[in-house]
Amino acid sequence: MTARLAHVAAQAGVSEATVSRVLNDRPGVSEATRQAVLTALDVLGYDRPSRLRESAAGLVGLIVPELSNPVFPTFAQVIETGLVVSGYMPLLCTQTPGGIQEDDYLRMLLDRGVAGVVFVSGLHADTTSDASRYVALHERRLPIVLVNGFVEGLDVPCLSNDDAAAMDLAVSHLAGLGHRRIGLATGPERFRPVQRRTAAFEPAVRRHLGEGAEAHVEHTIFSVEGGVAAAHRLLDRGVTAIACGSDLMALGAIRAVRDRGLRVPEDVSVVGSDDSSLMAFTDPPLTTIRQSVQAIGDAAVRALVDEILGHPTPRGEFLFRPELIVRSSTAVAAS
Repeated sequence: MTARLAHVAAQAGVSEATVSRVLNDRPGVSEATRQAVLTALDVLGYDRPSRLRESAAGLVGLIVPELSNPVFPTFAQVIETGLVVSGYMPLLCTQTPGGIQEDDYLRMLLDRGVAGVVFVSGLHADTTSDASRYVALHERRLPIVLVNGFVEGLDVPCLSNDDAAAMDLAVSHLAGLGHRRIGLATGPERFRPVQRRTAAFEPAVRRHLGEGAEAHVEHTIFSVEGGVAAAHRLLDRGVTAIACGSDLMALGAIRAVRDRGLRVPEDVSVVGSDDSSLMAFTDPPLTTIRQSVQAIGDAAVRALVDEILGHPTPRGEFLFRPELIVRSSTAVAAS
């Protein structure tokens, strides 16, 4: 018992006396400290005392953005399946505009005594947000994994799509088809994946088209409507090909092209991003940069489970290379 108290105390960063008070359900312990001790029990593989099992030790939180973008339900399915196979019960938390947000879900998950949390494209991807929420979780020794977003200096596993490689694949494909004026329609500048794509786009254009080539970028919102707006602005600038920050934006770009009486791909080529479900069945089937959702999701589960079990886990950011999927929304540039 003494050895267990010492192990749990060291894991939770508290005294053995505090651990004893939590295990015996004694007063005088803050809720944050209580949750840290319970999490330490889960991480070290010790059973919670029966009176402290109102929340199952095998619960894992999964926080994802709204599900209107098809790539997020795919991430959720992959990660949930992996967690269940590993013996954990996922709690899916979906954010909605004007509804429950990440911090609200996080408080609920901590109240439930979850063993860990996976964040997909959350506030960690927003460079204007306060990263202290993740620092606090790390300091209380709650295992967390970040997907598609990186917090500088945070010592946790982070798994991301290689956005620079995605830009190179898109520009290389379009340049190879003879397009000389290529535009990028992408999301708000505050998001780290957007910053990385934007930073990689102009060098990719110069690399594949020469130093004199122009790179045209439009920032908008990640939606069909955002794609429509950005595409109209890019078409006004004379582009013949548009690379988009998501598949939904690409569908919007196709709509904008058709609104002008032009054709895809005969007059304007369009490239999406993610290869979300049904993109092979759109009109025309969408050329896109496939994100390695299965590989990223599987790696996220492995990293979190290892963290929960107390096994050494590689920290820092790991980039997963995307893949160009050529369909019918791109063609040789009109002469």
